Amino acid sequence: MNLEAFILGCGGMMPLPNRHLTSVLLRREGELFLFDGGEGTQVSLRKLNLRWKKITVIFVSHTHADHVTGIPGLLMLSSQVDRDDPLYIIGPPRIREYIETSRRVLDMYINYEIVVKEVAEPGIVYRGDGFHVRAFNLRHTRPCLGYTLEEDRRPGVFHPEKADALGVPRGPLWSKLQSGETVATPAGGGVRPDQVLGESRSGRKFSFVTDSLAFPEIAGEVRGSDFFVCEGMFERALEESAWEKKHMTAEQAARIAAAADVKKLALIHYSPRYTEYDLKQLLTEAQNIFPGTVLSRDRMVYPIEYVD
Repeated sequence: MNLEAFILGCGGMMPLPNRHLTSVLLRREGELFLFDGGEGTQVSLRKLNLRWKKITVIFVSHTHADHVTGIPGLLMLSSQVDRDDPLYIIGPPRIREYIETSRRVLDMYINYEIVVKEVAEPGIVYRGDGFHVRAFNLRHTRPCLGYTLEEDRRPGVFHPEKADALGVPRGPLWSKLQSGETVATPAGGGVRPDQVLGESRSGRKFSFVTDSLAFPEIAGEVRGSDFFVCEGMFERALEESAWEKKHMTAEQAARIAAAADVKKLALIHYSPRYTEYDLKQLLTEAQNIFPGTVLSRDRMVYPIEYVD
């Protein structure tokens, strides 16, 4: 089952010619999940030829303009095609007010159901087939949420020699065992999945954190992530300014990644003060702490693979 992350925009505060505002799209076997929708989201969706009408849920971190101004256009665009499934929008308090006010003021024509859910407390906010999404509180100038999408554990490796030895003939019964069903053999005995499968294996985990002070509890939430997207807005020399604005430096993001034992860290939400060349400073500072750091760039694609 494919799992891919698309960086639609990596900038913070204001869009630049080659840097749209923060937005990340996750595609899991054809189903799409959008994390924030800053200005320029539609442009990147179009350039990547993504099927935006397949977006199931938009997860919003907070209601600052550089994270939500791309959403109204996306809602109107979705009305240009037939859509039978509802669109879910999940975010902090006031996200419903933002969506409803945008629809009213812009006199939107919407021909599908929009379901808005405001998150009152941390926990699982969405469940899908074989995965769930959890929201947790961040520390910013207004209510702000981080998110993790984590897949369920998978069955262990199937051992055909064990099935043969227990008298299970090759074919449909093997498939049933691999899917967790107990089967009856032609001889009349029963065989359980645990008799032919190894230990269960972990699924994959994606985490999204932006616009927050760095604090230890974040590491606990994103622990073991295969792909961790986290803001690295400033260089180390501006750590005091980052603290005053309730943001974090690239180095602080790397320390969280190291403490959480993630597989890969992608920095995002850069301050517009940094040119493309200047971003190398952020990368160097982060890689000195966590070598598995990359700079996210608009329209970059990251496949998220199973560990095994």
